Amino acid sequence: MPVNYTPSLAHDLLPVSGLSIGIAQAGIRKVGRKDLTVFLLDEGSSVGAVFTQNKFCAAPVQVSQIHLAATTAIRALVINTGNANAGTGELGLQHTKETCYALAKLLNINPDQVLPFSTGVIMETLPIDKLLAGLPSAIANLDVNNWYAASEGIMTTDTVPKSYSEKIVIQGHEITITGISKGAGMIRPNMATMLGFLATDARIEPSLMKGLAFDLAEKSFNRISIDGDTSTNDSFIVMSTQKASNPVIENWDGELAQQVKQALTRAAQNLAQAIVRDGEGATKFITVKVSGGSNASECRLAAYAVAHSPLVKTAFFASDPNLGRILAAVGYSGIKDLDQTKIGLYLDDVRVVVNGGRDPLYTEEMGQAVMKKSEILVHIQLGRGDAEDTVWTCDLSYDYVKINADYRS
Repeated sequence: MPVNYTPSLAHDLLPVSGLSIGIAQAGIRKVGRKDLTVFLLDEGSSVGAVFTQNKFCAAPVQVSQIHLAATTAIRALVINTGNANAGTGELGLQHTKETCYALAKLLNINPDQVLPFSTGVIMETLPIDKLLAGLPSAIANLDVNNWYAASEGIMTTDTVPKSYSEKIVIQGHEITITGISKGAGMIRPNMATMLGFLATDARIEPSLMKGLAFDLAEKSFNRISIDGDTSTNDSFIVMSTQKASNPVIENWDGELAQQVKQALTRAAQNLAQAIVRDGEGATKFITVKVSGGSNASECRLAAYAVAHSPLVKTAFFASDPNLGRILAAVGYSGIKDLDQTKIGLYLDDVRVVVNGGRDPLYTEEMGQAVMKKSEILVHIQLGRGDAEDTVWTCDLSYDYVKINADYRS
């Protein structure tokens, strides 16, 4: 079960005016489960997106990028689970284009107004006939209150659906934010997460949406790691239906714009952290904070070296304060001219390392007491400057191996 994460209930998820969602059971991988989801956006909505940096990216990622380059008038999203449609060559691209064409015809829009997404097993042929046959049912099911069903419909190895919803009032203007995400393994996004969809009715200048998606990902999905693997299908989509009453946000200056962006960041971070909390076999949620860097980039180098390390992660699973593994990871992280005599390390408020060596007052019992907790802060001090950054990760358990060994069975 997820680490200290309670999924939202259906009634907790607020509808976003101008957006409806339909779900169907298409039997793409398993019979009797939700596996096909359609988002329909009102005309005039705006979309921003970021995608995986994996060069072996899936067919739907390639087609989505082409469509976003061709038009800003995105009207629909289509998501299938159970099959990633990655490593499928020209046939995979053809199937993705067929999906967009079929949905566009049913919705009376253009094919390039559709963004396709897939998640599931890599290098297996997409069962296109089943997908196309399920589209009419998904459209018939369109409803503004289908966020919870959609959060279930995009799951793969997730143990719980992941969602977030909030209503804020800024200067008398009511603004709604609702989003869902999925992911539990193959997580080192390097841009976003396996799949994340975040919507608001706030009025935002369309030209800001691409940059907004990138900024939100950098503060959330780009700061998580479960196993250090970057998926072929990672996609994070931010949608604005432009239905709220606020003055159009033309830049991110000003109190209203800043509060909207802060709320969207809060939502993105919640969705990203939910993925870590539900990491395959995870028993602990670990925050890796690195401070005292010359710049934020080198702080991230150190943080990700620790977050990715199987030796560090297995030590946390065992509650074993073998903390030299953390120092070793910082040492090989790639920071140039690192002075080990300035390194400090804390577990929560327990000082473990000072000036590059074990704190004389530290005992293994103190470290073990912290490592038995379900939520732990690892704070590394580089002693090189004032920059800092944070990454969220989890431990690595026996169940991670079992889940991934049995994934296709």
